[in-house]
Amino acid sequence: MDAVTGESRLLIDGQLTPAASGATYDNVNPATEHVLGDVADAGSADVERAIASARRSFDEGRWATDHAFRRHCLLQLHEALNREREEIRSEIVAEVGAPISITYAAQVDWPLDDAIRWPAEQIPDGGWERELPDSEAFGMDSHRVLWKEPVGVVAAISPWNFPLEVTLGKVGSALAAGNTVVVKAAPDTPWNATRLGRIVAEETDIPAGVLNVLTSSRSAVGEQLVLDDRVDMISFTGSTAVGRRIAGLAAPRMKRLLLELGGKSAMIVLDDADLESVVPGSSLMCMHSGQGCALQTRLLVPRSRYAEAVELATESFRQIGIGDPTDPTNMGGPLISALQRDRVLGLIETGRREGARVTVGGGRPKGMDRGYYVEATVLADVDNRATVAREEIFGPVLVVVPFDDEDDAVRLANDNPYGLSAGVFSGDGARALSVARRLRVGSVMVNGGLFYGADAPYGGRGSSGVGRQSGLEGLDQYLETKSVGFTDDIHE
Repeated sequence: MDAVTGESRLLIDGQLTPAASGATYDNVNPATEHVLGDVADAGSADVERAIASARRSFDEGRWATDHAFRRHCLLQLHEALNREREEIRSEIVAEVGAPISITYAAQVDWPLDDAIRWPAEQIPDGGWERELPDSEAFGMDSHRVLWKEPVGVVAAISPWNFPLEVTLGKVGSALAAGNTVVVKAAPDTPWNATRLGRIVAEETDIPAGVLNVLTSSRSAVGEQLVLDDRVDMISFTGSTAVGRRIAGLAAPRMKRLLLELGGKSAMIVLDDADLESVVPGSSLMCMHSGQGCALQTRLLVPRSRYAEAVELATESFRQIGIGDPTDPTNMGGPLISALQRDRVLGLIETGRREGARVTVGGGRPKGMDRGYYVEATVLADVDNRATVAREEIFGPVLVVVPFDDEDDAVRLANDNPYGLSAGVFSGDGARALSVARRLRVGSVMVNGGLFYGADAPYGGRGSSGVGRQSGLEGLDQYLETKSVGFTDDIHE
């Protein structure tokens, strides 16, 4: 997999270009710790050029107003991306460390199927104008109309865990709404973004400046996008800590924000559920070694069957394959970096100090000296107030928490700063749906039902963020609303 090569150049004002300084940095395969190749290391001058290009294209070009042209260009992009599907798959496995099995779902195939196509197909019926009933005031009759207009220049800042999926989700909605975009890729996973830039430049009619792509090893590049008054909106997916910083920097500028942040999602197994068939499914949180914000990392089970549930979870985690991401039998690959691996191992030790019992895993896999791997781990005897029950670990670590009854389960699930997602399992579907309604989260999987899709809004509450990505609600995040009143002597 180290033979994979990627695009090293930035996309600025329609041109594929190195960084103005000529600087590059290494793109490292987290499974082998080998350098895959290099990529442009953008600096302040590159950010300035990208913002200026996006601003000019929005203010002076046709992108914001020509709906048919936008649709044409986005469908071109959808088709061009899909022609490179298998190259993208290999690239994601190599630079993200994503197990190849999940590239056939949310990591690659699902976003390639719908993330650009679905918003493009909404453009003809996008509700760009809506009439309101006539009104009368001050002896004058007024006709009233609402216009939907793009926000302007959007900075799309993407994470490293599902970089293609998130980037295409942001770009598809923002461009379909008529905005111009500056993508800032995650430093650890740059090539999927630079590939997007190359495809836009070489295989579509998207005008220069409509989409710009920056890669950089420096966080200052992201801050420059947030602070620049020519950028009208920040669409960020990543950690809650960084999201809070972005919100603080953007607040004095009253800048539009879409923040999709962390999660500590609860999997609630009610007392009438079939524990033997449901609890082993908790090991699904090891998908991509737990590097997913909506993964259900807190298992809430009836206190009366707690020992049995812990045993079932432990055995299922013992069967999880953590290893070479090119092996389709592995559910988990490496963590993204040595820093993240050490952070996860440190939180496991914190759990031990706070009274948790490690029933399986808890360290680095034996015999795997290269790559940033952590064993699939179950922490039992966890108090819901413990650090490992409240903090997003972002590794293959499950905490198991007991509850007394249904009300206690709901209380424990909601007693968390995050509010991104959850799961509810019950032998009674109506009861499960009733519990789902009581959870303060942005999405719920009921008895394993999947909410995901380009047409489904996704986001959270509390420390999990502000706003929604995807769906009609996601498109609306990238639109402003203008109310207009006019009299009989004016004809549209």
